[in-house]
Amino acid sequence: MRLRLFSLIATLSSIAVASLQVVPGGTWTTPNGEHLQAHGAGLIVENGTYYMIGEDKSGGHSFSNVNCYSSTDLVQWTLVGALLTRQASGDLGPNRVVERPKVIYNDRTRKYVLWMHMDSSNYGEARVAVATGDSVCGRYQYIRSFQPLGRESRDMGLFKDDDGKAYLLTEDRKHGLRIVALSDDYLTPTTDVFSWRLEGEAPAMIKLGRNYFMFASMMTGWDANENQYTTSTSLTGGWSAWKKFADSGSKTYNSQTTYILKTSETSAIYLGDRWMKDDLMASTYVWLPLSISGTAVTMKNFVSWVPGSPGFSAWQNPPAETSYEGEKAVYGGKARNVDCSTCSGKVTAGYIGGPDRGSVTFNNIRSDIDGMTTIRIKFLNGDSSPRYANVRVNGDGGRKITFLPAKGDPASSTLHVRMRRGSSNAIAIEGVGNGWGPDVDRLMVPVQ
Repeated sequence: MRLRLFSLIATLSSIAVASLQVVPGGTWTTPNGEHLQAHGAGLIVENGTYYMIGEDKSGGHSFSNVNCYSSTDLVQWTLVGALLTRQASGDLGPNRVVERPKVIYNDRTRKYVLWMHMDSSNYGEARVAVATGDSVCGRYQYIRSFQPLGRESRDMGLFKDDDGKAYLLTEDRKHGLRIVALSDDYLTPTTDVFSWRLEGEAPAMIKLGRNYFMFASMMTGWDANENQYTTSTSLTGGWSAWKKFADSGSKTYNSQTTYILKTSETSAIYLGDRWMKDDLMASTYVWLPLSISGTAVTMKNFVSWVPGSPGFSAWQNPPAETSYEGEKAVYGGKARNVDCSTCSGKVTAGYIGGPDRGSVTFNNIRSDIDGMTTIRIKFLNGDSSPRYANVRVNGDGGRKITFLPAKGDPASSTLHVRMRRGSSNAIAIEGVGNGWGPDVDRLMVPVQ
């Protein structure tokens, strides 16, 4: 009986957090109220905390910051700070390009080593750059930029093997996609290990058991394509033919590989960018679990999915959801119906926020758990810049949520909140200051 009770408690505990979801392609608001700014990112884990290091595109194309966020659940990310920030001049000065920052830890020197693509605004330099830090999310000391082994380098990645050796994954138009060994301190490229004569970029590598897996995008600029992978038991040769891993014709679900997160010796998660080339700040993230059997890799698309334990090696399909239509909610201020041919009921709740303090309140929302869950807010935003809303749950003070530009079909913005078991939950969406909020199509609330 005691064992059964412990099993039941463990099951109920897992259910209580099971609906915190990753929403591929959705607006991903962090606690500072802004869309997650860690594009072209890499991840590193320490003592159960995951650190995501990526590009801050809030300033557009030019370099602003290399940001670092932390999380323990892969869903809720908090901005810790910037490893590097824009300077008055030099490599990190105005109108510079800094992309695809990746960090690995050197056990011998006890330094964190950051590599990145460094370039001019017209991509004419094609260099790498390196910096070091004493803590994973602290300030880094910039060292230099250069062409590795005298060759151009654009989209790049890093890989640290089980034996502590590290490799730069780099590409250029003349010499192809390459694996380059790094010195013991990880600061200098030493020798070529292997190269492919294909138009591949955005490389990312993991090792599962005895097998190495290399993932890469094809070269179509900011536009998505059919990303591919290859495998081998040796870095120096024996690589298999390149294959697609997402559904054919999906263009990797409109994304480009940035990093592959190893979660066990038989599992991994794909991290990709959905680039908005005319507004890079509004680029979103397509994270999806990979299905791996031996050396075969496939990936299916989901509207959302639930990272699970242990170490996120398990995951769950999207939970069932109940839809709550915006036009059936309670309006406040001068909020009112707006025609929307692409919305679920051909109508959306509009004029939220603004000088007339429009709002929409959804009452009698059902939740089967007492605990954290992810609610998708389906919305439209016809502006060229983000809109914001204060979202209050069960009468609390609310939290600022970002809604990226979204025209045509309604997009999703994620709301991670604590719900009460039962059907007495209420969610109110209102403006921030005198600014306009989104047009709200509906709420998608998980049901366990």
